[in-house]
Amino acid sequence: MRRRTLLAGMTGIAGGLVAAGATPAVADPRRRVLHVRPGGSVQAAVDAVDGPGWTIVVHPGTYREVVKVPAEKAELTLCGATCDPRDAVIVYDNANGTPKPDGSGTYGTAGSATLTSAAPGLTVRDLTLANDWLRADHPDITGTQAVAAYITGDRSAFDNVRFLAHQDTLFVDTSALDAFDRQYFHRCYIEGDVDFVFGRATAVFEQCHFHTLARDVDFTPKGMVFAPSTARANPYGILAVRCRITSGAEDGAYKLARPWVPSYETTAWPSLVVRETRIGPGIDAVAPYTNMREAYPWQSMRFAEYRNTGPGAAVSVPENRPRLSRAQAALHTRETYLGDWRPGA
Repeated sequence: MRRRTLLAGMTGIAGGLVAAGATPAVADPRRRVLHVRPGGSVQAAVDAVDGPGWTIVVHPGTYREVVKVPAEKAELTLCGATCDPRDAVIVYDNANGTPKPDGSGTYGTAGSATLTSAAPGLTVRDLTLANDWLRADHPDITGTQAVAAYITGDRSAFDNVRFLAHQDTLFVDTSALDAFDRQYFHRCYIEGDVDFVFGRATAVFEQCHFHTLARDVDFTPKGMVFAPSTARANPYGILAVRCRITSGAEDGAYKLARPWVPSYETTAWPSLVVRETRIGPGIDAVAPYTNMREAYPWQSMRFAEYRNTGPGAAVSVPENRPRLSRAQAALHTRETYLGDWRPGA
């Protein structure tokens, strides 16, 4: 099933797709709240925000547009009008290799994102963020990364948000190479196939659900869940706590992670800790990690696990599953990663 059809069906809104460009209604300017309804535009609401502390409420519907939140829109809250993230969907279909309309080149990986935010203090909840670009529809495009959300800026928090795409679904990045921006994901659902949670941010995932997609290829691994690119100076990279990992593919078809050392930051020292997480059979338990490039073997990276369960967490080759001691695990918690920031407090 094409993802676009699937998304429209999930919203329960007849006709589904809405046009961008309409001005949103302001419910009560004294409360600094903007409402976006079918026929309106989330980007228009973002553009209307004139200072910190605004809330944009997105009502049920499918909003087919690219949304960019600049750094000056600090402390913004973007939320669905209901508690079900399937009701309000923001979706577009740019990929890395998609040509820009002005002929200036292609979008690139970060530029392909449906939602881009550089705003510090961003809060997103009860929404679906999706990129429904499909490889099969574009056999001429080799840059197949298609991002649902590209997030920079410190203190970005996501609660009950669905991130849907295939390759490079969620780009957790920082505002600068030497910045240690923090991001927090709670009760989120993230699906994809290749490196679909990646980047150099300090990113904590708590009680989240990662799902690897079925992929019609004749090779394995079919993909990887994580691809951190943590700066060497940053003691904390990606942390998954009390999560679960499921798969729509056959058993052992996916790797848990591979390190990403970008060509623009060859000193990166990727960090990933997965702890107290149920790992399903879709992850290769014998060899859960692999290399992106042989020059940067995963064994030299900061990869570790602690008290994971499930068939994908079985330890049959100990040297392939670096594990933390109890004392080491005490250093890898939401509190240590986020420091003085308490999301939701």
